Amino acid sequence: MTYCAAMRLNAGLVFLSDSRTNAGVDQVGTFRKMSVFEAPGERVMVMMTAGNLSISQSIRQLVNELRTDDGLSIWNAPNMYEAARILGQAVRQVHERDAKSLAAFGIEFNVSIIFGGQIKGERCRLFQIYSAGNFIESHDENTYFQIGEAKYGKPIIDRVITPATSLDDAAKCALISMDSTLRSNVSVGLPLDLLVYETDRLAVTHFVTIDERNEYFQMIRRTWGHQLKTVFEGLDAPVWNAAAGTAGNVLHSANAGSQPVRVTPPGAAVPSASRSPLQTLSQQFSDGQQ
Repeated sequence: MTYCAAMRLNAGLVFLSDSRTNAGVDQVGTFRKMSVFEAPGERVMVMMTAGNLSISQSIRQLVNELRTDDGLSIWNAPNMYEAARILGQAVRQVHERDAKSLAAFGIEFNVSIIFGGQIKGERCRLFQIYSAGNFIESHDENTYFQIGEAKYGKPIIDRVITPATSLDDAAKCALISMDSTLRSNVSVGLPLDLLVYETDRLAVTHFVTIDERNEYFQMIRRTWGHQLKTVFEGLDAPVWNAAAGTAGNVLHSANAGSQPVRVTPPGAAVPSASRSPLQTLSQQFSDGQQ
């Protein structure tokens, strides 16, 4: 019951999370899923979580306090890779402590994490961390990560985002992605947390919590839906049973020989393909009404 997305761009990082944890008939839960670890001028790190809320809250608390055997913590890790490794260790420690008792009650150890930011002296980096504490890093071929209810908001990101995308355009794309998810899945809900980080700022300068009164997000919701309908209505209808050599919007040619898999009553003749005039379905329907 979550949707979080993060993008790594040449210009910086964009993070967006919803805040719904459950959506029952008579109970809607809201908890913020984005946490910021910040030492201004030295490091900024952002963690977003999906999955079991008690597990993710335990991880957030532990990673803030954890020190490895060699004395490293997220506050003195020399780079984001080491910080992600420390976060992965926190996941494994919570698993070791809680997984067996959770399993006794039929509860799966389920958590997914997006973790990204910048430590002074290196570039921005972005990671996805799994329930086993292992992780992968974003590269130019894969500039974003999603966790939770990812499928509804994925197409717009795939079509728009590249490493060269500006931070403003990436924030706009993330909000459209979230709007698509909100419209299709009741388990994702407002308010949203949006953080936009500019490379080498080493401090949070652009953050907003978005609720149903936010003017820009309401504009996104209205305009995107209207523009989608306008583009859809501007597409020509497909042409069926087109003669050989016909050009333009041909979905099916008369000589294509396409037939469905038919199941007919015993002894009935199988319908033969008949050649129809060059028409769209709407034209055929109109002719049938005359």
